[in-house]
Amino acid sequence: MSRSTILAHIEEQDDGTATGIWEPYVLRSAFQPIFALGHGKLKVTAYEGLIRPFKDEQSVPPQDFFLAIPAAERLNVETLTRTLHVLNAGRFLDPEKMLFVNFDPSVFHARQIADMTLHEMRVTLNEAGIDPRRVVCEVTEQKSSSQQALAIFVETLRSSGFQVAIDDFGAEASDMERVEALRPNIVKFDARWISRLMETKPGFALLSVMVEEFVSKGITVIFEGIEENWQLEAAEAAGAHMVQGFLLARPEVVPGSFGAGASAGATSSAGAAPAAFARYPHPTFGRRKSS
Repeated sequence: MSRSTILAHIEEQDDGTATGIWEPYVLRSAFQPIFALGHGKLKVTAYEGLIRPFKDEQSVPPQDFFLAIPAAERLNVETLTRTLHVLNAGRFLDPEKMLFVNFDPSVFHARQIADMTLHEMRVTLNEAGIDPRRVVCEVTEQKSSSQQALAIFVETLRSSGFQVAIDDFGAEASDMERVEALRPNIVKFDARWISRLMETKPGFALLSVMVEEFVSKGITVIFEGIEENWQLEAAEAAGAHMVQGFLLARPEVVPGSFGAGASAGATSSAGAAPAAFARYPHPTFGRRKSS
């Protein structure tokens, strides 16, 4: 799909938001804050763009929307969603914060597809006033058509000035082999996977060793799916650099309250994210029980 065709699927609303039309769906951008973590304190350092589909004005689960998209149209829809996120980020997000956008590796099976997609993305970033160095391209957990195609795609991302992240490490094809092959700047640990490991001392020990190994290679580690205080404490104890999850802030559909949230450290949908939290010399494993 050409850039002009993509733009034909985008409408600007009266409040300045960009929405997508993919019949019978209306697509809106949501952003979820990602927090830097250290010394018992949290600070918003980035936002992840997430699509929120609507059908007949009713919210549709994103996974159901993507499952309804024919394989032949997946690349076009992915391009549309990233374009929406970039346009809305330029309009509503703090220009000092990083922007995370997703790329499904299964659709980039040829170099010309990657080149065309990234050229169009650079044009959109320029229009939105976003420096490519602020953008983190997340390679999602889907299996690539070939390891060689994926490596070429990631090298194209890197040469275009983008940072590269591997999403949902520990799930599906996001494994150590992918990390070693792609040499990402950032690895995001899968929420379900780390939650299971945090439940036991041997699991937590393994998690800490893996974080230490990534840190030794200069890789930034993000823990996803933080929903309880004990998980936040365990994330810091394990050495994670950043955290993301409903405990801290839920995704918020634009226009949202990102102007206020950027300074306050959270979005209004989640309330105020904790600026500090209890520090424990040894992590407590599993869900907290009253004594």
